[in-house]
Amino acid sequence: MSALFVALIHYPVVDRNGRIVTSAITSLDIHDLARAARTYGASALFVVHPMADQREFGARVIDHWKDGNGRRFDTRRREALELVHLVENLDAALATAAAIAGARPLIVHTSARTEGGVSYAQLRARMERDDGPPMMLLIGTGFGMAPAMLERADIVLAPILGPDAYNHLSVRAAAGIILDRLRGH
Repeated sequence: MSALFVALIHYPVVDRNGRIVTSAITSLDIHDLARAARTYGASALFVVHPMADQREFGARVIDHWKDGNGRRFDTRRREALELVHLVENLDAALATAAAIAGARPLIVHTSARTEGGVSYAQLRARMERDDGPPMMLLIGTGFGMAPAMLERADIVLAPILGPDAYNHLSVRAAAGIILDRLRGH
């Protein structure tokens, strides 16, 4: 099976008015996405943020559970947080993933606003091939990734759709659904 990486993108993302912004790292995103990544066998979770103070905040959250008082409270969370890499940009995430997997991962763009895109079944089948390349799922914060991130993608994944037009999942919920569809039993 292909190595799988997840990148939580905080910049460039858009706000509710379509402006390109940088969103803040949240401790809930770090915890929940690390646990989902570990559950579904991801090789790493990259939290991508250009601001050093935000990455330092993320490091404090992680350190609390890996080395601080949280370590004694919940060892399973520590195991999941071992997967987290705090990086400045997508290029840093790709370089680290390439070092881990031995090849540059294909970039898989996810979005609630995508029209069309590769189905989950198609991508899953591609990932299950023994000789498949590593893949990196881009998961956007805010109101989704800026168009520049789509331009970098090798693969565009179909959106998660509910029964009607409302489509605004939290990043944690969307990532869990995507990972389950691609790697769940």
